[in-house]
Amino acid sequence: MKFIKTIILTILLTLSLSAREQVNVNFSDLQINDFIKLISKITHKNILINNKINGTVNFISTTPVYDDELIGILVSVLESKGYTLVKNGSLYEVIRSTEAAKHNVNVMHQGKKVYGSLMVTQAITVEGENVDIVAAKIRYLISKTAKLMTMKESNTILVTDYPKNIETIKRVIKDINTNNKNIVKVINIEHADAKKLQAKITNISKSIFNPKIIAEQVKIIYDENTNGLIVVGLAKNVAKIAEIVKSLDVESHANNGIQIFALKNSEAKAVAKSLNDIIAKQKFADPSLKPNVSSSDEINSVIAIGEPTILKGLKVIIDELDKEKYQVYVKAKIVEINKNNASDIGVKYGLSLGDVTSSGLYALSTNFGSDSLSSATSSAVLSALGNIGSGSTSALALGATLDFLESNGAAKSVSNPSILCVNNKESSIYVGKTISISTGSVTTAQGLNGVTSSFKREDVGLTLKIKPRVSSNDKVTLDVEAILENVLDDGSKNATGQPVTSKQEVKTQAILRHGESIVIGGLVKTYERDSISKIPLLGDIPWLGEWLFSSKSMTEEQDNLVVILTPYVIDKSENLSALQRNLGMLDKLQREYNIEVFEALKNRENNATNSIIIEEE
Repeated sequence: MKFIKTIILTILLTLSLSAREQVNVNFSDLQINDFIKLISKITHKNILINNKINGTVNFISTTPVYDDELIGILVSVLESKGYTLVKNGSLYEVIRSTEAAKHNVNVMHQGKKVYGSLMVTQAITVEGENVDIVAAKIRYLISKTAKLMTMKESNTILVTDYPKNIETIKRVIKDINTNNKNIVKVINIEHADAKKLQAKITNISKSIFNPKIIAEQVKIIYDENTNGLIVVGLAKNVAKIAEIVKSLDVESHANNGIQIFALKNSEAKAVAKSLNDIIAKQKFADPSLKPNVSSSDEINSVIAIGEPTILKGLKVIIDELDKEKYQVYVKAKIVEINKNNASDIGVKYGLSLGDVTSSGLYALSTNFGSDSLSSATSSAVLSALGNIGSGSTSALALGATLDFLESNGAAKSVSNPSILCVNNKESSIYVGKTISISTGSVTTAQGLNGVTSSFKREDVGLTLKIKPRVSSNDKVTLDVEAILENVLDDGSKNATGQPVTSKQEVKTQAILRHGESIVIGGLVKTYERDSISKIPLLGDIPWLGEWLFSSKSMTEEQDNLVVILTPYVIDKSENLSALQRNLGMLDKLQREYNIEVFEALKNRENNATNSIIIEEE
């Protein structure tokens, strides 16, 4: 029955084809092997079947089908079963689809359009992209039994597939090549520094083009031979970069790269060191942008070379570093007080005197306090100097105490230096003498008499070092170091004949207000003093008076060296003259104050003496 159907269908197709070259094909549940035979007869093609293909095929047509389309229908049917049709000479052969590439499928010339129903092989050249990347993107377009490989040497894809698939792949690759076709443009730089401009343009390109999209990336290369930039990328992106470069390639001002900063208040070498320390800790994307800073001691200026924007930042730092520094005017009073004499004065005047430490001096000052100086002049001066200690009169009382001791032989002013210190800079005072100390002797060669001695010079005295640190307009921290060196023996009292010295050192730190005094004590010098007591006239008789009417005694004396420091903070240089005028007026007030308190103390002593005489009577 099936055979009869096949014969009838063949006759009908043959008659129709001969008449119109078209056939009406309709069948159902037709065995595939029978369908192959039918197509072979209609198309007059010899078809070799090496494997039995099971299954049936259904085809419903409402319009006539051209005979050349029947081979395509056959290929579609075979593909569904894992087979395909290849041409081998004058005949066609049914083979497995996965083995089509091994059966000498037709190789089409590169660039030629392919058509038909049978698998072909063609090479496709990829331009402007990596062939492996393109192959990975279009692999999903090929049929499941097609073969695709890449050749990196020629950037070519070799594919074996049906013509329709190959044409689709070629169209997609063409679009990729068109969209991603890079161009190269050389931009000559006429005015700017191309190396520095490269860094700027590279940063700009990353901002306006998405760096994650490879096709959008723009490469900017510096060409040192032409002082130009080589730009590689899409035409539209390169044009955008060229426009930006043109706007930035302007002639710079001659002095923009060099700045000379003349300093008014700071040392150029110190400022340059601070700037170089800051620059060394900074990171620059382009090392050539790092500024160069040096100093000129002759003109006390900082010389900076670099980008104008960087130099502006350096100027801000230099302006801060070159601000007028605080200065501290320190008045020092170095006084040597004899403890024994001070005790005697205390007994004489009924004062609690004897302790010459800082606390003792302040305690003694209470005996010299006076509130009678309240004139407008004194108030103006003391107000200008600031509140000193617990009150303005306390400073005057301390000064009166020292003057009183000195006028009565209990104290001796060693030195009254004044130092103008710059904030955070150490200043020093030295008061003393220089002595010679033998360091050795060398006997000369035989035949020559004599000994050659060598000596070294040593400073012996008081060294006072002061380093101020201003915390506000009226407060200052003083780092004070006082060193006292004395000669205990000039060499006459020991067998070596060498001088014997002592050294005492005090280091302290004090926070003082403007105009407030600090007393530094504890520097003590102890020595022995010989004294002779004799009866007037009789004691002067030679030999006899020395033995009968006079006596010798040795007493131990102790001198305390007291250092009194009073700082005055100066925020502006022009205030120094006003301060000195006020200090001159303060000295005048001190003298007036001394006359008044000494007169009061003398009256108190006379009253006490008269009371004792009256009681005795």
